[in-house]
Amino acid sequence: MKTLKKLDVDKVASTIEADAGEALPGLRESLAEAKAGNFVQVHTPQQIAARRRGRPVGSTQAVTKEAVKIRLDADVLAALRASGDGWQTRINDTLRPHWL
Repeated sequence: MKTLKKLDVDKVASTIEADAGEALPGLRESLAEAKAGNFVQVHTPQQIAARRRGRPVGSTQAVTKEAVKIRLDADVLAALRASGDGWQTRINDTLRPHWL
């Protein structure tokens, strides 16, 4: 493995940012960490192949949610989605007291 001890962080960062056409936040800090030897873990092909596919196993809660298909008016759906992340949970929370 090549050593990065002689890496000129400012020179490399300037070249990358010139190529990108803009300043990249955190770039110099990341290069400095790499120069110091702080790398992320590298996985072997065997480790990658051994990983389980799909979504990670959820929490150990006894209650799980069920995926359903529901037809809503386009304007209602647009308003719900526009309300931001968590809109489906908010629908669930709104319906719960009316039916349980």
